[in-house]
Amino acid sequence: MKDWAFTTTIEEMEAATNSLLETAQKVGADTWQQRVKNQTPHCGFGESGTCCRICSMGPCRITKKSPRGICGCDVHGIVGRNFLMFTAGGAATHSDHGREIMHTLYQTHEGGNYQVKDPEKLIRIAKEWGVETEGKDIYDLAHEMAEIGLLEYGKPFGTQRFLKRAPEHTQKLWADAGIEPRAIDREVSTAMHMTHMGCSSLPEALVRQALRAGLSDGWGGSMMGTEFSDVMFGTPKPIDTTANIGVMEKDNVNIVVHGHDPSLSEMIVYYANDPEMIAYAKSMGAKGITVSGVCCTSNEVAMRHGIPMAGNYLNQENVVLTGACEAIVVDVQCIFPALGPLSKCFHTKFITTSPIARIPDSEFIQFSAKTAGDNAKAIVKMAIENFKNRKPELVNIPNLKQNARVGYSVEAIVKVLDGVANSQVDEFGTTKPLLECVTSGVLRGAVAMVGCNNPKVRPDSAHIGLMKKMLENDIIVITTGCAAQAAAKAGLMDPVQAKEYCGAGLKRVCELAGIPPVLHMGSCVDISRMLILAAELSKDSGIPISQLPVVGCAPEWMSEKAVSIGNYVVATGIETFLGVDPYVKGSTEICELLTGEHGVKDWVEAKYVVDTDIDSLGDKMIECIEAKRAALGI
Repeated sequence: MKDWAFTTTIEEMEAATNSLLETAQKVGADTWQQRVKNQTPHCGFGESGTCCRICSMGPCRITKKSPRGICGCDVHGIVGRNFLMFTAGGAATHSDHGREIMHTLYQTHEGGNYQVKDPEKLIRIAKEWGVETEGKDIYDLAHEMAEIGLLEYGKPFGTQRFLKRAPEHTQKLWADAGIEPRAIDREVSTAMHMTHMGCSSLPEALVRQALRAGLSDGWGGSMMGTEFSDVMFGTPKPIDTTANIGVMEKDNVNIVVHGHDPSLSEMIVYYANDPEMIAYAKSMGAKGITVSGVCCTSNEVAMRHGIPMAGNYLNQENVVLTGACEAIVVDVQCIFPALGPLSKCFHTKFITTSPIARIPDSEFIQFSAKTAGDNAKAIVKMAIENFKNRKPELVNIPNLKQNARVGYSVEAIVKVLDGVANSQVDEFGTTKPLLECVTSGVLRGAVAMVGCNNPKVRPDSAHIGLMKKMLENDIIVITTGCAAQAAAKAGLMDPVQAKEYCGAGLKRVCELAGIPPVLHMGSCVDISRMLILAAELSKDSGIPISQLPVVGCAPEWMSEKAVSIGNYVVATGIETFLGVDPYVKGSTEICELLTGEHGVKDWVEAKYVVDTDIDSLGDKMIECIEAKRAALGI
């Protein structure tokens, strides 16, 4: 057995967290570890999806003694409605992120807070949508595209524009199944109408709408958020950074950005690097300013600016527990309300910025595209002035830090791999070199690993364990969100060291291309990049997406967004493996529709596989990839 001493282990991460929890005890702070104990055991009705509270006749709970709710709905209808409502919440959330990006795009102008940094991509999307580009000022075009994009949320007729990016085979499956998403908001609204008291209780209808709402997110709102973030902030390309709690610096002003919307974090990064602000920090006794990140906002600024990643979802309290965080600045999604009272135990400023995420015990500075510069500058200044309020006896920054190479957009992956095989690369390049690696057996396939952390799974253990298992079997991993940060913290995105985990084929590819074996594709909305990559692989090979040796995996998923993501990944034709139960086990009919051979598998040629035994889940993923290879005769 080789000595992988250069990586950070789960045990080392837990030891670091335990040292921070000792500080929490000293100051009487509440942490998620204790709250989990307080909430255990969880409600069995909730976990099986068999509780209904959509009207005030109940709540109704399904048991053998009472097999139907007061209205007469059976367990299959109740579980199906809960699954659809969960999906609708996630689709609304990610799509609203995209809507904000489109509003920000409308505010772009020369010399403004926000500018068009990738005009070529804007022009390419405009041509794709049939918009005339010749002779137009780039900002006039940006504003026109912003309006057209915003109409995708509420247009009265037709289907989503980005659906045309999918292979024709996939588009036909969607049409035949009746799940082509129309206007983004319409699918969320339809889902909420269907789950109202006295509407749908037929399992098949509820699951079809769940897929449709998910697709409106993946091929609609999320894709809008990703593509037009690239237009404004630059399309990511490989960049080196560092990851884990040790990226925070004892002698610097530490500002931690957290959430999901890059509009805020881009401005924070800009002003934290302003010479005037750095000079101000030094006048306050600091040596400089360090911006680091948590969750998907961290992924956004890491892949565009190399900003270090302090941690993922379940690490958000840790950054405050270091005693060295001057400000934790949040926008939307996945933010613990616990950060309010926790910050009050330290000197940390907890700053909320969005009317969508108002949280008690925070300082609210409403952020908008029009006032972005002033807002960001005020926040950075507030953090600097807070440096003097530190309590030195509480400062404890664990010495954990790994190198990571991030920023693998579809364009970057194609350029890197096509560049190895061909001396000249066209505007977008081709995925054929990647396909050749797979068909020749050098790579066995690919896993798209995504999702959150969940206290039901030992944090990061499923992500890291499964990734290592895939790499040993010559399966490349592409990843986003908290799964990506797990890999970065463990050292699996270090292009120099991590290749030692790989089988011979994957190791050779990594050496030739100069890439790590786990490719960082961005934040959770950037799972839309994975859809585009799968579509391009299908078009370049002539093989339907469902037959490619590619699977999806969310071993530690937690949120409504993850359910929406799972639905659009499955509906795109990619078999999807879950390590946490999706709250549907109370209904045999819903389980059969989602995981059986004759439910969604008949409609979209893919299904869910659920296994809470992570090692077993990994075996099933490899078996699926090898079965797809065998079916293709490769």
